[in-house]
Amino acid sequence: MIQYGQHPHPGHVIAHISDPHLLAGGVKQYGAIDTEDKLREALGRLAHLNPAPRALVFTGDLADKAEPAAYALLREIVEPVAAELGAEVVWTMGNHDERAEFAAGLYDEDGAGPQDRVHDIGGLRIVALDTSVPGFHHGELDGDQLVWLAEVLATPAPHGTLLAMHHAPIPVPMTPAAGIIELLDQHRLAGVIAGTDVRGILGGHFHFTSYSTFAGVPVSIASATCYTSDPAPDARFISGVDAHQSFTMLHVYDDRIVHSIVPVATAPEVSGFPSDVAQQVEALTAEERRDILSRKDSPFYASDVGQVIE
Repeated sequence: MIQYGQHPHPGHVIAHISDPHLLAGGVKQYGAIDTEDKLREALGRLAHLNPAPRALVFTGDLADKAEPAAYALLREIVEPVAAELGAEVVWTMGNHDERAEFAAGLYDEDGAGPQDRVHDIGGLRIVALDTSVPGFHHGELDGDQLVWLAEVLATPAPHGTLLAMHHAPIPVPMTPAAGIIELLDQHRLAGVIAGTDVRGILGGHFHFTSYSTFAGVPVSIASATCYTSDPAPDARFISGVDAHQSFTMLHVYDDRIVHSIVPVATAPEVSGFPSDVAQQVEALTAEERRDILSRKDSPFYASDVGQVIE
C-alpha cells in the first residue's frame, strides 16, 4: 500500500467493537432490535477496510442475558470473520455477561472468578479486564485484580499496552445517570497504571462514542452495535434509539493512536470515485499527485477523474 502523506503506515490496526447484546433464538431486544443482524452488519464493514484489523476487541455486554446459546451464536458469527481477516479476538466481560457462562461459552473453560486475560498482538499487549460485579450493573476492580494488573504491567511490552474494559474510568456528562453504574474507586486503577506502558484504555457500556483521558492515558469509548443512547433526548431521562450504531478503528503508530468511527449502517453516496482510480493515483509521482489532487483549479474537480488521470 502506497504512502500518500508524510506519516508511515500504522504498526497495528485494531477494531474496537462493543455491546452487541446478542440474544438467542431470534429474540429481538426490546421487541425492536435484531442484535444478531446488527452485529453481522458491523462485521461486514470490516471486509472493506485496508489494511484489515489484526485484532477484534469486544468491550463487553456480549450476550444480553448471558445465555449459553447466545455465546455460541457469538462465536459462530465472529470467529469465521476473524479467521478470514487473520485477526485475533479479544473478549471482555460486561455487566450483562455472567462469568461462568462467559468462560464456558467463549473459552471452553470452567471459571466463576474474574475473567482477566492478556493478549499479545505482534508485540502490542492488550489486557482484557473484567470490571463486572456479579448481580449488579456498576463496575469494580478488586484488590487481587489490581495486584495482578500491576504484575502484568511491571514488564513493558515491545509496543505498549492497551487496557480493554467495559466500565471505562471517565465522567459521562451527556448522560449523568450513568454515574450510578460507573466504575467504582477509579483512583485505585490510576495508581496502578501510573508510570507504566499503558497507551490507551478502551471501553463500552454507555452506548455512544466518547473520549477522555484518565491518569494521563487516552480513553476511547466505542458505541454499541445493538442500540445507542441518545445523548440529547427530548424530555427523556434516558433514551435508547435504533440509530447511529458504530464501532471504532484504532491505527496504532509508534508515537500515537488514531481513533476513527465507522458507522454500522451504510448510507447513500453523494460523491466519490470507483476503486480502480486508486491504481491510477498510485501510478503518479508524489509531485503529480499533489498537483492534480491538491490544486484548487485542477481539472480533477471539474471533470471525470478517468479523463484527468490516465
